[in-house]
Amino acid sequence: MSGVTDTPTAAPRPAARPARPGGHRQLAGTATLLRFALRRDRVLIPVWVAVNTLMVLSMPNTLESLYGTAAQRADLMHQMAANSSLRALVGPVFDDSVGALTAWRVGVYAGALAAVTSLLVVVRHTRDEEESGRQEMVASGMVGRRAPLTAALLAAAVANAVLALLVAAGLAGQGAAGALAFGLGLGAVGMVFATMAAIVAQLTESARLARGLTAGVLGAAFVLRAAGDSATNAGDGGGSSALTWLSPLGWLENLRAFAGERWWVLALFAAAILLQGAAAYLLAGRRDVGMSFLPTRPGPAAGRLTGAGALAWRLQRGSVLGWSIGFFLAGVVYGGLTDGAADLVDGNEKAREIFERMGGHNALTDTFLASMIGMLGLVAALYVVASVLRLHGEETSGRAEPVLANVVGRLRWAVGHLSIAFGGSVLIMLLAGLGFTLGYGAKAGPILGACLVQLPAVWVVGGLAVLLYGLVPRAAAAAWGVAGAVLLIGWVGPALDAPQFVLDLSPFGHLPKLPGGEMAWGPVLTLTGLAAALVAGGLAGLNRRDMTS
Repeated sequence: MSGVTDTPTAAPRPAARPARPGGHRQLAGTATLLRFALRRDRVLIPVWVAVNTLMVLSMPNTLESLYGTAAQRADLMHQMAANSSLRALVGPVFDDSVGALTAWRVGVYAGALAAVTSLLVVVRHTRDEEESGRQEMVASGMVGRRAPLTAALLAAAVANAVLALLVAAGLAGQGAAGALAFGLGLGAVGMVFATMAAIVAQLTESARLARGLTAGVLGAAFVLRAAGDSATNAGDGGGSSALTWLSPLGWLENLRAFAGERWWVLALFAAAILLQGAAAYLLAGRRDVGMSFLPTRPGPAAGRLTGAGALAWRLQRGSVLGWSIGFFLAGVVYGGLTDGAADLVDGNEKAREIFERMGGHNALTDTFLASMIGMLGLVAALYVVASVLRLHGEETSGRAEPVLANVVGRLRWAVGHLSIAFGGSVLIMLLAGLGFTLGYGAKAGPILGACLVQLPAVWVVGGLAVLLYGLVPRAAAAAWGVAGAVLLIGWVGPALDAPQFVLDLSPFGHLPKLPGGEMAWGPVLTLTGLAAALVAGGLAGLNRRDMTS
């Protein structure tokens, strides 16, 4: 028949099932997000890596001048073997070479600083982005589900890789194998806490809580290491305590850089990084953007919020409590070490000169107390910056908008948070003074006065943070760079015998050296006035500019 064909028609194919997104799709956009993360952290990462690197690389020359002979180094090892408190503070000595002494003197603190940098980077590019709502906008594009987490971990890996490379290259003159082991150990500690922060960021809804919990794990690691090191002395050939092996900081010690390296310890770091990273990826794939496995308990809040100050206190009281406990305990520990540390450097002219540059020309115990109180003052500047920048976090997350939509004005809202920042610095320094008093057994008056004298310099750093936030909110994070530079000058400057004009770049370089020194009111009042002017300038800028939408 016309129009009819004998050709059989093909049976229609069943509709194809949608393919499940493969691993490459889960990571789509990672390279772009990594470039963006490194661009955002172009100040934070270089400053903190530089602080850490210079702190490590300044030690060999300092130690060579302090303990230039084999007899002096052997005496140091003997004194450390007999002083459990100092072992708890800086760890045991495994060998008397300059390289081994460098790893002993700065290893714990360089590892802790690498951990802090890593957790800040990871939380900033994961939970911070979700809390602000930016991650939801990014996820609406061609971005894989696990791309943000991968970019955050890679940014932390870049920071730790640069740190490891610089440290290994800088210490190569002390022994290539030891330098490589120490550099890799520092980078590995940073990545352990980077992956830990990645897990915590999946569990909590708040970036602040994620940072706090990860920092709490770091504090527990320090305490475990300190308890283990105080109980045993590896310098006499004995092994480390089981408590030391429970801490990643203890793993760094037991890597034994420059003292018969234990390369197999790096396998512990690798296992921890891989297991924690896998757990973070698993959790990230099982929740929605902005959600968490431990959601914040809904209101109503217990008690009344009577104003902007009460709201600021409710938001920051956990941070204030944590810093207060930490400063009090640090005061107790440093106070208890005063006599032992003074005996350790007694008769060593170079060590005395370094402490005098930090703490002034007076009795050795007063010099040590002044230098340790000054160190806590430098750390208090970090608290002020973090507390001031809480304003920026509230603004960018959108939580400030409903508050300011009511009768609360901008200045009243900002002053509520700034009162917690600057008033909290007074509280933590007072508690540090009480800790020193209890630990050392001295009269409270001189010690408390020495702690309070640090506040004008702390407030200047906080005032700079307020000025940056008020005038240039996009550059507010540069306040961390200022705090890092001040920390670098205060920690490394005296050990490197830096010129006085370099030390004077820090507001702490102008403070009287108390206890033991003479009180000078001129610099104290000048710094206080400068801090007030900076805060006023920042508030004026905040009152005139548009709020971030």
